[in-house]
Amino acid sequence: MNGIVVINKPPGLTSHDVVNRVRRILGQRSVGHLGTLDPSATGVLPIVVGNLTRLAQFYAHSEKTYEGVIRFGFATDTYDADGEPTTPHQVVNIDGEQMRALATQFEGRIEQMPPPFSAKKIAGVPAYKLSRKKLEVVLKPVQIEIKEFKILETTRDQVTFRAHVASGTYIRSVAHDMGAKLGCGAHLASLRRTAVAEFAIEEAHSLPTLETAMQQGIVEPLFIHPRKLVPQLPSVTANEQSAALIRNGRAVNLPEMSRAPLVKVFYGQRDLIAIATRIAGTLFHAGIVFTGES
Repeated sequence: MNGIVVINKPPGLTSHDVVNRVRRILGQRSVGHLGTLDPSATGVLPIVVGNLTRLAQFYAHSEKTYEGVIRFGFATDTYDADGEPTTPHQVVNIDGEQMRALATQFEGRIEQMPPPFSAKKIAGVPAYKLSRKKLEVVLKPVQIEIKEFKILETTRDQVTFRAHVASGTYIRSVAHDMGAKLGCGAHLASLRRTAVAEFAIEEAHSLPTLETAMQQGIVEPLFIHPRKLVPQLPSVTANEQSAALIRNGRAVNLPEMSRAPLVKVFYGQRDLIAIATRIAGTLFHAGIVFTGES
């Protein structure tokens, strides 16, 4: 079984927890994910199964879209609602115009300090492990890009937002930094990821839905159509002879293709058999071969 299924991750599970559940549901050992979500966060978690786990390299720097709520009045050590308060509670009364103006300061390329409770490594040790032991965590700011940060709604002490960000951005840090700028403290109250690369919340499925589909023998319709994967690469359909050569690691001519340096090679509509690299002209060599049927 090879494919990608988008799971709507529930709160309380780590991304690794979801991978383990999908392994059990599908009876597959080779399962991974395309982009970690914090345990408290929900939403889009693309799960790769079987030979298509080799596509993960094309999603290492995917853009992501989030919706969430930031609560003002106190900061926490984890920068979210699961942490312990690190500043005194303050009564706040948010001004919508002030929030929208503040949000513009976080758009574009900026430097951001990762949270102390994060997977960033210090001398090979994840920062969160040091933080849990109450050890000193010294992190360096990194450059990130926030393509859009829009305030959707405000209440007395909370704002609802939508953010479209480049890879490596911590929304928790955005919340923490906003509170620091206002001098009242803030933390991320809730977070829902609505998109990763080409994968959107509208095509996400719950774990119970996946399990039911597997029991009924109709799980394949839940998988993303292979032609939609890695959309930045054009697709080409190989004939039987070319497909056999590609599966055996041989170079082939794909005359119908444009001058693209990399292409997805299919046999039929759904069988993604390779990612091929142009050698010269119409001659391609399969750098990644996916054995079996998708």
